[in-house]
Amino acid sequence: MLENQLQKYFGFNSFLKGQKDVIQKILDHQSAAAIFPTGAGKSLCYQLPAMLLEGVAIVVSPLLSLMKDQIDFLNSRNIPASRLDSTLSRDEYHRTLENAKNGEIKILMISVERFKNERFRFHLEKMNISMLVIDEAHCISEWGHNFRPEYLKLPLYQKEFNISQTLLLTATATSHVIDDMSEKFGISRNNFVVTGFYRENLYLQITPTNESKKRESLLQRIGKSPDAPTIVYVTLQKTARDVAEFLCDNKINAHYYHAGMNSVEREAVQNQFMTGSLSCIVATIAFGMGIDKADIRRIVHFDLPKSIEHYSQEIGRSGRDGEPALCEVLANRDNINILENFIYGDTPEKKSIYRLLEKIKTNDGFIWEIKLTGLSNEVNIRILPLKTLIVYLSMEGIIRPRMTYFEEYSFKFNTDQKEIVSRFSGERKQFVEAVMANCHTRKIWTSVDIQEILSSYGTERQRIVAALEYFDEKGWIELQTRQSVDVYDIMTQAFELDSVTGKMDSLFIRKEKQEIQRIHQMVKFFESESCISRQLAGYFGEHIEKEFCGHCSYCKSGKAVIESAAGLKKLSNFNYDGLTREFIRTVGDQLTETTLTKFLCGIYTPAFSKLKIKTLPHFGELERYPFMEVKNWIEGIK
Repeated sequence: MLENQLQKYFGFNSFLKGQKDVIQKILDHQSAAAIFPTGAGKSLCYQLPAMLLEGVAIVVSPLLSLMKDQIDFLNSRNIPASRLDSTLSRDEYHRTLENAKNGEIKILMISVERFKNERFRFHLEKMNISMLVIDEAHCISEWGHNFRPEYLKLPLYQKEFNISQTLLLTATATSHVIDDMSEKFGISRNNFVVTGFYRENLYLQITPTNESKKRESLLQRIGKSPDAPTIVYVTLQKTARDVAEFLCDNKINAHYYHAGMNSVEREAVQNQFMTGSLSCIVATIAFGMGIDKADIRRIVHFDLPKSIEHYSQEIGRSGRDGEPALCEVLANRDNINILENFIYGDTPEKKSIYRLLEKIKTNDGFIWEIKLTGLSNEVNIRILPLKTLIVYLSMEGIIRPRMTYFEEYSFKFNTDQKEIVSRFSGERKQFVEAVMANCHTRKIWTSVDIQEILSSYGTERQRIVAALEYFDEKGWIELQTRQSVDVYDIMTQAFELDSVTGKMDSLFIRKEKQEIQRIHQMVKFFESESCISRQLAGYFGEHIEKEFCGHCSYCKSGKAVIESAAGLKKLSNFNYDGLTREFIRTVGDQLTETTLTKFLCGIYTPAFSKLKIKTLPHFGELERYPFMEVKNWIEGIK
C-alpha cells in the first residue's frame, strides 16, 4: 500500500488531497501535473515516487533557497537528496555528481540553466534518470505571470537525455496556462490534477489606505500581536529597508530581505525567521518561494502585488497549519505607476531589436556564437527580454539552439604531467600527450587551447572535455571553466530586416500590454463587487457554490474602494532642461525619447550601467509618474 510507504519514508499516516492520484500516475510511468495551492504538498508528489522508482529524479527549481530548504528536509528524513549550485565546494560538487551517477542519491535538484552547462551535460548522460520534475512549471507559459524563456527548452532537454516521464508542479495556473503546459510537454489534460485554491482559514482583507498613513496602519496591525510570524511585502528594495527600520524603531522584531543583499545575509535572515528568533520580514518578492513555515499568521501587502497570481502565491504562505491567518492589502493606487514602469523597462526599443537582427543577417557563416552579457550591453536589451527575443527568433525559424560551451578551460596540476601521461597507453596515450602539448602553464594555472588540440589531433571537442573531466575526477588536476558561450545555427539570413523587426516589436508590445492589463485586472479584483475568496478561486477555474465565504472583507463590510494616487504636480511645472541636461550630455548620440523616459522613471537599461547613469542627478526623479505620460511630455517638448 502506498500509505505504508508514506509512513515509512515521511512519517505521515495519510495523503493530502490530490497527492495520491498524482503519485499513482507517476508510479504507473505516466507524465503528470500537480496544480495545488501554495503549501498543499506538491513536493511529496515527486519525493515519494523518487524513492520507489529506479534511478535519480532530476528536479528543476527556480530558487537557491528553495533547493536548500527541500534538501535539508529530505536529509532530515534520511532520504538521499542533493543539489548542484554555485555555493558548493569543488569536493561537494564532484561527490554529488558521482553519487547521482552511482545511484546513491534519489533526488538531484538543479536550476534550469544547469542543462546548458557543458560539464554537467557530460555527467548527466551517465545518470539513470527516473523522471524530470519541474517546479514552478507555469514559467514555461507566456500566458503565465512569470515567464522564463529558459523553461521553453525543457521539453527539448527531456527528449535529448531520453527522460521517460515528467512531473509538473505549480500553485498558479489558469486554464490558459494549463493548456500551454499540456501542449508543450505532451501531457494529457486527464493527468493534470487540480485540487482547488479555496482555503477557509485565510481571512482576505482589502484595506484602502492613504500612502501617508500606511506605516502607522502597518504598525497598528502588527502591534496587536507583535510576536506572530509576519511577512510584509513591498515593491522596492529601498522600501523594504525603510519599513523594516521603522518597525524596529517602534520595538517590532523586524528585518528587511531583498535580492540586493548577498546570499549569506539573505540566508541568515531567512534562518532567523524560520527558527522564530525573528518575527517579521519586510521583503520584496525575492522572499517566500519554497518557505515551509507552517505558522505564518499574517501576510501584509504594504504595496500592491504585481498580479493576482503573485497575490495568490504570497498569501498562500500563511496559515499552512490550518489555523486562521490574516492576509491584508494596504491598498492605494500610488505605486501602480512603479509596477507598470518595471514592465516598460523590459520592453526593448525597436532599434535594439533591429541591431540584433542585423548582427544575425550579416554574420559570417551560419554558426552564431554569443556571450549573453556582452550581447545585452551591445544591443542595449536587458538579459531576460534578450533571452525572450532569442526564443521568439527560434520560433520564427531564423535561428536554432545548438549548444552551450565554455570558452575557457584551465586547471592546476595536483599530479605531475608526466605521471598523468604514463597512466595511459596506445592511442589513448597519444591523445593525452596531444592535450598536454596544447596546455600552457603560467605560474599556477594552466590554460587549455581546445581549438589547437582539435586542429592538431583531429578529435572531437566532447572527447577533450571528457578527458579533462576524467583527470579532475581522479584528482590529478583541479579544473575550472569560464565564459559561457551560446551557439546557434542560423537557419536563414534571407529575411527582411524591417519586417521581422516590426513583428518582434509587436510581440513585445503585446506582452507589455498583457502585463499592464494584469495589474489593472488585479486592482479590479481588489475592488470586487462580490466575495473575494470566491472570485480568487474562480480566477483559477474553481467554482465555489456558496455566494459568501464569511472570511473576506467584502463579506464583512462590502466593496473596497481604492483611493486614487496622491496628487502629483503637473509635469509642465518641472524644469525640463534642469532634469535632463546631464543625461543628454552623457549619452550623446544614443539619446532617444524612450531612453530619456527610462532615465527619468528610474528604469535600468544595460547602456546605463556602462555610462554610470544611476549616479547622475535626477535619475528616477519621475518614478511615480506613468511612463507613457512622461514620454508624451518629452515628445511634446522636443
